[in-house]
Amino acid sequence: MFLISAEKFSLWKKKQISKGGDNHSLNLLIDSLGGLSNIELNLLKIKSEKVLNLNLDLDFIETLWDKHLNTSIPIQYLSGISFWRDLKLEVSNKILIPRPETELFIDIVSGIFKNKKEKITFVDLGTGSGAISIALALANPNWSGIATDIDKSAIEIASRNFKTNSNQSNLKFYNGNWWDPLENFKGEIDFAVANPPYIPQDTYEVLPIEVKNFEPKLALLGGKEGLDHINQIVQNAPLYLKNKGWLLIENHFDQGEKVKKLFLENRFTSVKVLKDFSGIGRFTIGRYK
Repeated sequence: MFLISAEKFSLWKKKQISKGGDNHSLNLLIDSLGGLSNIELNLLKIKSEKVLNLNLDLDFIETLWDKHLNTSIPIQYLSGISFWRDLKLEVSNKILIPRPETELFIDIVSGIFKNKKEKITFVDLGTGSGAISIALALANPNWSGIATDIDKSAIEIASRNFKTNSNQSNLKFYNGNWWDPLENFKGEIDFAVANPPYIPQDTYEVLPIEVKNFEPKLALLGGKEGLDHINQIVQNAPLYLKNKGWLLIENHFDQGEKVKKLFLENRFTSVKVLKDFSGIGRFTIGRYK
């Protein structure tokens, strides 16, 4: 542990912000590596005489902050940590950084399956850091979860994240592309969720530097129209879902109607496009037959 007065820390923080960047990103780095949460940082405004305990030396944190400012590498990749809902997750540059809007997956699913005692089998396709599957498994200990990812290192990280955040055993991890690892679960899935690569080629080319240059292309690019992976998932879903099973997919802001049509063409009913925090049609949901 590294001890520092609140006054000295505040001066250091002002110096960092004066170099550029934004306060939120700096706070994220301090929380991730220094161990000081936003709540504790806000308390400093009231208790300036306090002595702080930091997990790492300020000089090291400053080195990473400078690297962020000079290269635009996301804070999450520099620290190896991403916060999502109430989870602290390990991440690497092989994994998409989980976004706040994706948190709505949990709320949407909770609205469908309200009976916590019900035995449910769910799948998270392309789990990445494991954020969605872990949150669902933790909130519903009676459920059995399966998480898949084509990247073996992602599966290893997601598995570690589950062990770090839980002492439960109701989530299993499988390496493979979308539904491929689930041959033994055909017709047994109550619901599946997926946040697949859905960025169209033209949009991908003009993404911000911190996204295009550092986040995995494999997790972002969805082909010319952004629908290549969504097509695969929807078309194969009937093989794996139970009768009346649900499929919930995150899509690009302008793809809702196209994805809805795809659901209907594959015999899904009760198909809806649901909005995110910004009022954008971010999720498409449907029930198989």
